[in-house]
Amino acid sequence: MMSFSFQLAATALAIVTYVQAVQGMERPAPCTEDAMIVFDASGSMSGNGWGYGSETAGMVSRIDKVRSTLANILPSVTSHRRVGLITYGPGVWNQCNVRLDLAPEANSAMRIMAAINALTPAGKTPLTAAVAQAAEVLDFRSRPGLIVLLTDGEETCGGSPCDLGKALSGEAAALTVHVIGLRVKGYTWMGEQSLLETKCLAERNGGLYLTVETEDELREAFEKTLGCPMVTEDPPLPFRERASRPARESATNGGKGEG
Repeated sequence: MMSFSFQLAATALAIVTYVQAVQGMERPAPCTEDAMIVFDASGSMSGNGWGYGSETAGMVSRIDKVRSTLANILPSVTSHRRVGLITYGPGVWNQCNVRLDLAPEANSAMRIMAAINALTPAGKTPLTAAVAQAAEVLDFRSRPGLIVLLTDGEETCGGSPCDLGKALSGEAAALTVHVIGLRVKGYTWMGEQSLLETKCLAERNGGLYLTVETEDELREAFEKTLGCPMVTEDPPLPFRERASRPARESATNGGKGEG
């Protein structure tokens, strides 16, 4: 009787272990899938700051504001996630240029920033082709992946972001596409439909469509999309208060302990 009970318990344990293993394979650990930044280096990125009466209009270009924000966040992001870079719009003026600068690799912050700092915004905005190439680099049909598209405009090279979004979602193993739109409120060359196309690209692939008008909003957008909240964001206020409490108590007690 005891032998039968032992066998039953062993069988139950084996089943539980198997189920846990399967669940572990189905749900990869967060913040570990490879990521590609798809970076807008089209001619408009050389424009004035956030434009339209912003506090730094005429002083700091949009691309420089993005450079500053990425330089702050990338070191922590790339310490736990392999990240690569594709740029679109650099090089020859008014052309539909897409360039793979770096496939995903560990601790890539310095290489990514070196490539971004060397950019000269000049071309058009082939964001659809750039995202499609990023998906291929990530081997999106067989592996989980993450794409963060940064743009200050809309597709100007004949592509359809929404159609691409549908195609990617139909073939991908587990691909997420986020879109960060710079100063797009009330601004479009080609009509509202072009912005809806880009939003569709994100929504079709489980991503966020975030519009930003300040550097703080841009930093928060990168943290939500590219980063891991536990690593790249400040700890919750209660934790910070607990961490600083001993110092305050020590100062209140004149540096003496309560005992």
